[in-house]
Amino acid sequence: MKSRPRKLCLAMLGLFAVPLSLIPSFAVHAETLLGEQVVTAKGYAGDALETPQAIEVLRPAASGAKVLGDLMRGGPGLAVQSDGAWGQNPVLRGLKRESVVVMVDGLRVNSAQPQGAIASFMDLGLLDRVEVVKGPGSVLHGSGAMGGVVNMLTPDAAFSADERMGGRAGLRFSSVDKGVAGALLVQRSNADHALVLGAAGRDIGDYRSPDGREDRTGYDSNTLLAKYRHRLGDDISLRLNLQRHEDKDVWYPGSARTGAGIPPPLGVATIHSPEQRRELYELGVDARLGEGQLSAEVYRQEVFRQIRARAERLGRDYVRNDVTFTTDGLRAKYMFPVGGSHLLTVGAETWRMKGDPERYMDNNPPFFNNNQRNDPFADGEIEAIGVFVQDEFELGRSRIVAGARYDRVKGDARQKGWGPAAQTSGLDSTDNNLSWSLGAIHPLSETLNVYANLGRAYRAADMRERFEDSARGDGYYHVGNPQLDPEVSTSVELGLKSAARGGIEYQLAAFYTRIDDYIAGRVTGATHAGSGLPLKRTENLDKVTIYGVEGSVRAPVGAFAADAGFTWLRGKNHQDGEPLYQMPAPELRLGIGQPAERGFYWHAQLRAVAEQDRIATRFSNGTEDATSGFVTADAELGWRFGPVGFFNGATAAVGLHNLADKRYHEHLTDGISGQELAAPGRGLTLSLSGSF
Repeated sequence: MKSRPRKLCLAMLGLFAVPLSLIPSFAVHAETLLGEQVVTAKGYAGDALETPQAIEVLRPAASGAKVLGDLMRGGPGLAVQSDGAWGQNPVLRGLKRESVVVMVDGLRVNSAQPQGAIASFMDLGLLDRVEVVKGPGSVLHGSGAMGGVVNMLTPDAAFSADERMGGRAGLRFSSVDKGVAGALLVQRSNADHALVLGAAGRDIGDYRSPDGREDRTGYDSNTLLAKYRHRLGDDISLRLNLQRHEDKDVWYPGSARTGAGIPPPLGVATIHSPEQRRELYELGVDARLGEGQLSAEVYRQEVFRQIRARAERLGRDYVRNDVTFTTDGLRAKYMFPVGGSHLLTVGAETWRMKGDPERYMDNNPPFFNNNQRNDPFADGEIEAIGVFVQDEFELGRSRIVAGARYDRVKGDARQKGWGPAAQTSGLDSTDNNLSWSLGAIHPLSETLNVYANLGRAYRAADMRERFEDSARGDGYYHVGNPQLDPEVSTSVELGLKSAARGGIEYQLAAFYTRIDDYIAGRVTGATHAGSGLPLKRTENLDKVTIYGVEGSVRAPVGAFAADAGFTWLRGKNHQDGEPLYQMPAPELRLGIGQPAERGFYWHAQLRAVAEQDRIATRFSNGTEDATSGFVTADAELGWRFGPVGFFNGATAAVGLHNLADKRYHEHLTDGISGQELAAPGRGLTLSLSGSF
């Protein structure tokens, strides 16, 4: 089914750049550590090399990735949990999507659906970069930021002294899935107006693995973007941000099930989404007040999804679920210098998420046509309100970043479950949470910084974990718990960051995280009386710990440039005395190439992933299997041109993927044990891009 562009909806805000006059002058680092500028870690533009946390900045335009999971796979401390080609969720240091805040332009993408990836609700062709901040981030980003934050950033609508117009365009073809993708971004600005317009689309077919074509791994999508900024005066401007992303015919092959709870006449049942979309409406204001800068925004974000379960033998859907998750939010922050060496940020944020899924099932054998109402919950709502303060200052030659936040999160619903067993009381609960962080970074030399970070973060249970009583595509009947305690994590991280002096740069981090009241679905061994499915009950585990080491390095090797990265981590479920469920395997990445700003360039890479035999047997009731290790090889070569036609610069590139046509799957691939979806096989991509 082909995607159709639709009417772009109204919206509100984006992130803003802090005036340089507000940022304290730390002369110790200014000349030697001029690294990547990131906004996610501190809430304003700052040097990644001078930030006391591990940070990755990913560039989609140079990657050829289709969805965010493709872009993150193989990075230090990064992994992906997938249930299909589209549904790929980021995993940071072993913590999955519930414990990672995913944002677009600084606004979290909220959705309580178990299937699919909220991180895929944006086309990578319209992004400038993806900032990944690893470790606790609740001080600035509230509930869920225990593993870290993934912030997908589109180009800013920025003023210019003169009239300017430019942009970029790209086109990509891929052989492994017979895919076509394209994106166009146009920017226009002057001293009082700035506009960004973007459109992107992709038509992805079923991909080929070493086993052959993998059915139902294709999809279509389209994205529209409009950002506008208007200067009202010397000290105040308004911002508008509108986004719309739509996907068609998305399937989750990892959900394919047969057996318990699925009547034999239905055969294999697979979850899919005929249509899903995300719309953002955001309006913001930036104003200089006194010596400081105020930023405030109001927004609405809607995520609509059609979730269906298709019975292979019936040749049609026998479960139909439609739901819209609507989030209304307001936030404000004020940054101001204090005493010449401090930059203080104070802020407040509130949001309310509502969801009311509507589900119908055919459960009258042998006809399966009764269209019976069976909602997992009704009128679910989660409301959060928080206030925070952060201070950045210098202490001797060290830079200190300290902050604290208080949040109140309230959840409630009209009904949990459906039918005679439905629950209508005892559904409301309120959590009060205090988060804090303390980080310090110190120069050991002109090119090397050492840092330490200690923080406390939390995660309140989401709507699905609280209220949903229903069968899911993973083959279990899930039972929610409205009185779950929030997860609370305490993390410590020690690391080194080296600037690219002499061509060598590297990062190294060691971390330890303890999570109390860890929220997870336990396989109980019991069977749900109504559906016949095995029961998975949401509960708090007393304590889990995750610890590990990660790092990356880039260095010249003669006329070439070499790079490497690695991840090693361990997780433990102390309550059951076994490894934590679904931990990413250790891995190593090695690359070498010849970069060029103009002319021919190339890069080749090996990714080696170890066997994962540390599995949870008690908690999963024997459903987590060990995964074999594997090695894959990839390469890219291309040519960077100067001016070509109306382009200021252009690039043509050829990518070669999984060169050995290796059959493998990641440990975090969903599916029946032994039948997980194989990763794409050998393929070739051709990409053309240019800026104007």
